[in-house]
Amino acid sequence: MTLRTERLVLRQPSAAHTQAVVAFFGSERARFVGGPMDTGKAWRAFASFAGHWTLRGFGSFVAETASDARPVALVGPWFPGDWPEREIGWSLLAAQDEGQGYATEAARACLAHAFGPLGWDTAVSYIHKDNHASCAVAERLGARLEPKTAAPGADDLVYRHTAPGVQP
Repeated sequence: MTLRTERLVLRQPSAAHTQAVVAFFGSERARFVGGPMDTGKAWRAFASFAGHWTLRGFGSFVAETASDARPVALVGPWFPGDWPEREIGWSLLAAQDEGQGYATEAARACLAHAFGPLGWDTAVSYIHKDNHASCAVAERLGARLEPKTAAPGADDLVYRHTAPGVQP
């Protein structure tokens, strides 16, 4: 499965993405998603993204730049077995890609995919309360903060995305 935007190609995770994604999970950049992790845990975390596609029939994509196929983000639909709701999540892999609008662009395409072919009428984004850049992405996407909605982590905020034409 592949989605395209003006500047990005979103692909199902593959072995070609392993180095970039494992490096992300091993870095301080992953502090809001369980990192930094040692190499083994980082590899297993990435494998869970690939396996999600098999178990759920959908999953997060690796967003690559259309110009040179450089992996820049993990983004997309996500619904682990113990989470209260389906999520659209995003993580930029490297600091050099901050401020470029990649997370917003890719997440917007993933929301269209979730609300279109996947048939969702709502989704959430679980964001650590200290991840201000990610909160700003959710707000740019039009998501509403729901302070009383359950989240998988005690420090997570819940932002609600609603399909076009559905009353919030």
